[in-house]
Amino acid sequence: MRHRVDTRRLGRYTSHRMAMLSNMTASLIMEEKITTTLLKAKELRRVSERLITRAKGGTLQDRRLVASRMQNKEAVKKLFEEISPRYANRPGGYTRIVKLGNRLGDAAPMAVIELVQ
Repeated sequence: MRHRVDTRRLGRYTSHRMAMLSNMTASLIMEEKITTTLLKAKELRRVSERLITRAKGGTLQDRRLVASRMQNKEAVKKLFEEISPRYANRPGGYTRIVKLGNRLGDAAPMAVIELVQ
């Protein structure tokens, strides 16, 4: 039974899924806009918004927690120096998902996830 299980598996085992979401979060922070499937974008929104909220604190413990969940050092640096000050007065909702339609090869619903300005 799925009682209180609220994450999507995305067809991957846990360590693969966590690594994929970590890499996608780093890409989102570095590029500020990526194209992916709709379900991956919805799951990425949960992960990335939690990290941005954590980065807004700015303490050493926050930096260590973010770095443990996202191993890209350049992305962690950009998150703390550029992105978290941008959202200092915003109480949440740092990302936007825009649906694009279906992918030609397998008809998977595609979306663009981007950081709002």
